[in-house]
Amino acid sequence: MRLKCAGLVLACCWLSVAAPPTPESHFGHKMGAARRVLDWDRVVSYFRALEKSSSRIRVEEYGRSAGGRPLVVALLSAPETLRALPRYIDIQRRLADPRITSPAQAGSLIRRGKAVVLITCSIHSTEIGATQAAVELAYRMLTGDRPRFRAILENTIVLLVPSLNPDGLDLVSRWYRKTLGTPFEGTSPPELYQKYVGHDNNRDWYIFSQPETRATVARLHNVWHPHIVYDLHQQGAYGSRMFVPPWMDPIEPNIDPILVQEGNLIGMGMAMDLTAAGKTGVVVNALYDCWTPARHYQAYHAGMRILSEAASARIASPLTVKPGEIEDRAPGYNPRERSWNYLEPWLGGEWGLADIIDYELIAMESCLYQAATRREDLLRNFYRIGKRAVERKTPFAFWIPPGQRDPGATRKLVETLEFGMVEVDRRKDGGYLIRMRQPYSGFAKTLLERQHYPDLRLYPGGPPRRPYDVTAHTLPLLMGVRVETVDAEPPPGAPPRPDGALLSGADTASWFAVNQKWKAGSAVWRDPASGDFSFDPRPGWKRLEPPRIGLYKSFVPNIDEGWTRWVLEQFGFEYASVGNHEIRAGGLKPKYGVLLFADQSPAVIENGYRPGAMPDEFTGGLGNEGAAALREFAAMGGTLIFLNRAAAWGIDRLGLPVKNVLSGVSSRDFFCPGSLLNASLTSGHPLTLGLPAEITLWNEHSPAWEAAGGSVVRYVSSNVLASGWLLGEKHIAGKSALVDARLGRGHVLLFGMRPQYRAQSYLTFKLLFNALVAW
Repeated sequence: MRLKCAGLVLACCWLSVAAPPTPESHFGHKMGAARRVLDWDRVVSYFRALEKSSSRIRVEEYGRSAGGRPLVVALLSAPETLRALPRYIDIQRRLADPRITSPAQAGSLIRRGKAVVLITCSIHSTEIGATQAAVELAYRMLTGDRPRFRAILENTIVLLVPSLNPDGLDLVSRWYRKTLGTPFEGTSPPELYQKYVGHDNNRDWYIFSQPETRATVARLHNVWHPHIVYDLHQQGAYGSRMFVPPWMDPIEPNIDPILVQEGNLIGMGMAMDLTAAGKTGVVVNALYDCWTPARHYQAYHAGMRILSEAASARIASPLTVKPGEIEDRAPGYNPRERSWNYLEPWLGGEWGLADIIDYELIAMESCLYQAATRREDLLRNFYRIGKRAVERKTPFAFWIPPGQRDPGATRKLVETLEFGMVEVDRRKDGGYLIRMRQPYSGFAKTLLERQHYPDLRLYPGGPPRRPYDVTAHTLPLLMGVRVETVDAEPPPGAPPRPDGALLSGADTASWFAVNQKWKAGSAVWRDPASGDFSFDPRPGWKRLEPPRIGLYKSFVPNIDEGWTRWVLEQFGFEYASVGNHEIRAGGLKPKYGVLLFADQSPAVIENGYRPGAMPDEFTGGLGNEGAAALREFAAMGGTLIFLNRAAAWGIDRLGLPVKNVLSGVSSRDFFCPGSLLNASLTSGHPLTLGLPAEITLWNEHSPAWEAAGGSVVRYVSSNVLASGWLLGEKHIAGKSALVDARLGRGHVLLFGMRPQYRAQSYLTFKLLFNALVAW
């Protein structure tokens, strides 16, 4: 009887803290209420209110967003655990590096440690369910007297990030309220929901360009070394109701197999719990692969990434899906048919925000409970994975020799590795050695080696199976940095000596210095042969004037336009955003010398949003008036730059004698879904200053051209693929990837690539920067 009373007393004590406020009392509605959205300041204040009312939660601000909003994490665990957080951080630090922790010491740490689970929500801010589910989960964990929640609190440390993109959360909420009750209710806003990169903000997990990414990696991942990172997303409305792992093939080979098997286990457990709760439409091993590290940081740092993708509603508005609207095919399964990985199809009905949150709450609780019950397994495997990494035998190391053509890109590459916790030996001779016998050698290896993506087909002999994202991520090729694999320590060389050049045209960093000089009112000269810069006049050098750049910005959000803005700003270029109305009005030449069009569909450039799809002020494109204004601009000596798909609009509407050789070629015959390809440059052309004769460039479903003249970059005649996946190289071998087409007194530059690709392609940045100032 005494034992029973003691247990009752413990239960009563567990609930004795003043009750935390309910979500409904704070927000004025239940989580999942139809047509109700949240504001970030209210989300933050709710978590602060929970912190004041419970000893089982601690809330910390760990950074600021691109728009200056606070990034917050809620730590949920038992009170005694939260009082000793430095102890658990130290346990994680010691287990993460087997070089400093013996197996015997690890055994003691594993017995005392906690499973660390990082849950990240709503990085894509139209996917609003996860933020509301995070609010509800926190409340339930602090108030629910259930054995599962007790196990979670006693055995885990939960790092709950209610939104990785608070700027977007507020932007979407404002737009949703503005359009509520109109024909545009439930649409996405007509602007990027992250300041620069929009939907690509979850493609930033190895280049670390955005402040949200950098803060999350530096203050959460690299401090806590989570065993599980559970990332909640939403997908389309007309297939499965939720995806959870296992992933589809391919699995990136540098991810430890232990992590893959753990992810299979946790994901299938989540699927089981969803099915047991009566939730249909759960799919596994479909839709999403596990290839690119742009989406999987923790997978190279001894922790698994769990992804769930719930079906979307119309933001917070419910929708009705008719049986005939269900898709009849999707990667890895048929949404209309039962299969081993889709056992209970969802074949239509009402679907809303409350449904999304129900599925996500079950999935989160399942993930956390599995982490709690397998706590020691997770910690033990975490240590094992690190041990396998530090025992890696081949290659011995990657070696970045001194004397690189582009010191700025080389520094960026090294800084990127070090930010990802890779140990880099900075040698006195100016070289850098990255030994593989270290905990995060897999991260270094996947970024430094060439990718060999498998030839995956929808069926034998059939068309290629499209990757979820891209197939290559070789930073040395993207940045133009020479990196070698070595089997032994390179002998020391002499310390580097200054080469005497003021500013090398081959050094990407020179462009920042040049722009700073222009902003200070100083003059800049350039050697027309080498591309080097000087701030004093030199015989035969050309005085370079600061470019007057207009960057086209349509009403249809364009991720590549955002990346372009980011790159221009990082290197100090001044520019103005130019919209449809300004271009159609004409008279552009006195104001601009260059007009730049980022990668965008020709149909969107021409027509924009169709009438009725958006409020009238956001509809329309360039049309006939815009095309005429741009022809006039070029005729008067202006430079037009079109990147990737936008080039098709320029060729058609400006009447250029250039043919896309891939037009009409099926994916069976040519397929390049984001790869690095070998190309050669025309020497002596103003666009190729500072670049080597041979380069690798980014091709992602890009055009290739035959032109009467003006070819600046051509694909090589054979062995075109440098990294990734390419089918049908014969279609582009020897064809043009960059054309300088004359129009009147001006130039139209057609880039069959994205030279500023996701802020990574430092090598081809120089092609773009040259294009801005060449004339």
